[in-house]
Amino acid sequence: MFLLIYLLILVGNLTLVTLIRTDYQLHNPMYFFISNLALLDVGYTTIITSSILITLVSSRKVILFPLCALQFFFLCIALSCECYLLGVMAYDRFMAICNPLRYTVIMSKRFCMLLVLGSYLVGCVNAIVQTMFIFRLSFCDSNVINHFFCDVPPILKLSCSDTHITNIVHFTCTAVVVTPTILIILISYIYIVVAILRINSAKGQLKAFSTCASHLTAITIFYRTGSFMYLRPSSKYPIDQDKIISLFYTLVIPMLNPLIYSLRNKEVKEAFMRMLHSKIYSP
Repeated sequence: MFLLIYLLILVGNLTLVTLIRTDYQLHNPMYFFISNLALLDVGYTTIITSSILITLVSSRKVILFPLCALQFFFLCIALSCECYLLGVMAYDRFMAICNPLRYTVIMSKRFCMLLVLGSYLVGCVNAIVQTMFIFRLSFCDSNVINHFFCDVPPILKLSCSDTHITNIVHFTCTAVVVTPTILIILISYIYIVVAILRINSAKGQLKAFSTCASHLTAITIFYRTGSFMYLRPSSKYPIDQDKIISLFYTLVIPMLNPLIYSLRNKEVKEAFMRMLHSKIYSP
């Protein structure tokens, strides 16, 4: 099951990236951010799923302590970057709908690259701080992780140190990543809704809203799952429930994202048909 999901993630996201990179009509900021999001999904699911698959098929179910820290580090970078990319995409939609005449000037290629690089920079800083605080704890009792991979709740449950400060740092870092992006998304969509309501024709309103529908769906799924997992006291829910939720945001969401951005997007579907047509009828 894990292997099948991973293959679907690879096929879906890499197909989406290939479409965006090869089809000239998809060479705009929105699809540039979507392609980065797809590559990010492939990257961190590879780190997580490879570990899960090795654990499932191996008789010696062991992960070395440095590899556990490295796995958590890259997962933290990926989730932080995904938050900021979703915020950046909301700002992109705001500029496209509310400032269409200035859109191509403001959302230049250089500015889009800086936004993506900034997302990775924030993700790296967040990952360094959290990894340092979590893996400096003492683990002197059980060394069995009751989880599929090295995530915050199961690691903290293993520690025999006082985790109060680490919990505060983890919650603060998560809030620092999530809060600004949620504010950017909310403010952007308030302006977008106001701008759409000012459009006289119902057809124009529907067209404007359709450009945001995929992004809104992805935001809702990602933030509801992530906030339920990380923005709460670690003792509030049992670890078995945490395992199911963590699998959802590490495997199910990356599998759904290509479908969300393709099935609900006319331009992507048309680009896919053009690619198929060129492959079938090419010399």
